[in-house]
Amino acid sequence: MEIFGTPILHTVAELRHWSRQKRNENGHTIGLVPTMGALHAGHASLIRAARASCGAVAVTIFVNPTQFGPNEDFARYPRTFDADCAMAQREGADVIFAPSVEELYPSGATTFVEVEGLSNRLDGASRPSHFRGVATIVTKLLIAAEPDRAFFGQKDAAQVAVIRRMTADLRLAAEIVVCPTVRDPDGLAMSSRNIYLSPTERAQALTLSRALRHVEVLVAQNERRAEALVAAARNAFAAEPAVRVDYIALVDWATLEPVEIAVPGSLCAMAAYVGSTRLIDNVILS
Repeated sequence: MEIFGTPILHTVAELRHWSRQKRNENGHTIGLVPTMGALHAGHASLIRAARASCGAVAVTIFVNPTQFGPNEDFARYPRTFDADCAMAQREGADVIFAPSVEELYPSGATTFVEVEGLSNRLDGASRPSHFRGVATIVTKLLIAAEPDRAFFGQKDAAQVAVIRRMTADLRLAAEIVVCPTVRDPDGLAMSSRNIYLSPTERAQALTLSRALRHVEVLVAQNERRAEALVAAARNAFAAEPAVRVDYIALVDWATLEPVEIAVPGSLCAMAAYVGSTRLIDNVILS
């Protein structure tokens, strides 16, 4: 099947055949961009990065049920398949992988991948089993596509930590490439869930990026104490009481463990509810 001239594959066997054919016949390096659809400029930047460094690029569109909790937004998660395919092709995808749930989770399947420790930190503490679902689906996609590189956004920094640990532990061959967070001009991090926000909520959502800027300013002024940096972020949220903080943390990006003193590469990460919409954002401190 093709939409806008880009082949759309639906089975693991088809994706694996495509990948091996590209590598064996043309010597291409294979790039993989896993997504849940509802593509935006952030996803576009990942596809472009893959296109720039790989000979062939596969984009996956699959809303993964196992990373949603029982009271989360799986049923209403935005699904814009035709528009997604058009963007993927425009940005350089050679093929789109759009499997059914049954293709990736066959009837009776009982195997999951869990990164112990990391999976219970940050978003994992708020969303039990979320990172188990993430690690499982990414493992399945890496096995199916056999890519040389897989591309993820820094906005999902905790997810990146889990995936890096998982690929290292399982000795998977793919290089995990992390691309910068893409933001709207006013600073709001691009997210498929931004579509849920009303105009008022969207203005309130800017509290996350403002809080991160407060932290960066303090670091530039040589403040390194985690207690002071987290307090500054919380003060930014205090000015917008309609936004409910889930967590604010300063952690080691590799382990997601809290740190007392910021060093170059420390991750300041946060999550908050704007109305009923949960948003995340972060900054890597320099």
